[in-house]
Amino acid sequence: MEFSLFLQNMVNGFSLGSMYALIAIGYTMVYGVLRLINFAHGDIMMVGAYVCFFGMVSLNLPFIAAVVFAVTICAALGIITDTIAYKPLRKAPRISLLITAIGISFLLENLFNVIFGSEPKAFIVPEYLQTVLTFGDVTVAISAVLVPIITLILLAITLFILYRTKYGMAIRALAFDIHTVNLMGIDANLIIAIVFALGSMLAAIGGVFWSLNYPSIEPMMGVLIGLKAFAAAVLGGIGSVGGAVLGGFIIGFTEVVVVSLSPEFSGFKDAFAFIFLILILIFKPTGILGYNFEKSRF
Repeated sequence: MEFSLFLQNMVNGFSLGSMYALIAIGYTMVYGVLRLINFAHGDIMMVGAYVCFFGMVSLNLPFIAAVVFAVTICAALGIITDTIAYKPLRKAPRISLLITAIGISFLLENLFNVIFGSEPKAFIVPEYLQTVLTFGDVTVAISAVLVPIITLILLAITLFILYRTKYGMAIRALAFDIHTVNLMGIDANLIIAIVFALGSMLAAIGGVFWSLNYPSIEPMMGVLIGLKAFAAAVLGGIGSVGGAVLGGFIIGFTEVVVVSLSPEFSGFKDAFAFIFLILILIFKPTGILGYNFEKSRF
């Protein structure tokens, strides 16, 4: 492989992996506090893309304002989802939460199918994000460069919240023992709502980034992307924010580099994430950076 092609693949892999990482963080944070695999999370990413699209087309908002609008709506949607659907099931068996998450996923997909129709819609990419940068033989869209940079900034902010604030301390405590946290006078439901809001905000940004790089949106777009992001969270170690980002980058790089080296495998591109998922569950179920939460519980 030529060096210029290698660099091209590096940039594309970083960009794709960043989008998986943003969505995977939501999966891992919710699992950390509730032991819930929130299968509706991929659809929150779809909602983010649609709300941004709606803001630009119907409300004539500038792109940045539409992104803020989408992030705000998704944060509210995350809190509402937790309050209405998950909170009443806190003491129910986990299978009840899992079934509820699948139900919310179908609800969101069908709701947006009714509102916007099933036909894919062209996402409007601002002109300043269509600029193509050229470095020697390497050409990349400016959005492909911005996505990993913004992802790393958001990761730093998330880690700051988790490790340098009282709310972050409460989130980490909640991951180990929700009952003790309640006995200490901390409102566990408030902390869980914050986790849903944070994860949904990141998913909304991931949905907007995905739409900028692949400018076509449709109500089912969150299904496969969400499953790949879930595989990334498991690969990196579900419950670990850094692990979710690492898993996202690994899957993103693999999809780009393997297809580039061996185009005959392009038809299997979507299978790589699930091959990783199976292998990691067989050989290291806690993931690369994961932690055995159950073992640490009282």
